[in-house]
Amino acid sequence: MGKFKQVEQVELKHFSSKYMHELNSFVLTEEQKQFSALPSKFEEINEGQYRVVILSDNTPVGFFLLNSNERVKKYSSNLNALLLTALSINHTEQGKGYAKQGMTLLGEFVKAQFPDCDEIVLVVDKDNIPAQKLYLKVGFEDTNERLTGRLGEEIIMRQLIK
Repeated sequence: MGKFKQVEQVELKHFSSKYMHELNSFVLTEEQKQFSALPSKFEEINEGQYRVVILSDNTPVGFFLLNSNERVKKYSSNLNALLLTALSINHTEQGKGYAKQGMTLLGEFVKAQFPDCDEIVLVVDKDNIPAQKLYLKVGFEDTNERLTGRLGEEIIMRQLIK
């Protein structure tokens, strides 16, 4: 009998305190820390920020924020846009496709949870090539707009929600 690989169920869920222990144990490499932040940095959030957990078989493997606050205006003039920030995948879970699967589910999640939203914007550092490739692969497009951020040139990308 051959062995069959168990297919994990990947889903996006709003943050719940039951995920706190796993999220607080996330690890990122030093290089990754310059581009993102650990979920533990977001125990306290501001109005208009929504914590989202990427789960694999009900275990947190990733995390990101969706923002509907004033920060969005820096990257889009669309009043219905959300800003995606702080995407991270626990270092021990990287390379398993969780970021791609989570970002592939993003449009559907946003449509269900934020019905007025018709655009997701994000900013990615020019030097963060893996993130740029990921976002392009899952349907984001380069707006050809650039900003200068704390690490230098930043690329604004967007995905339209249908």
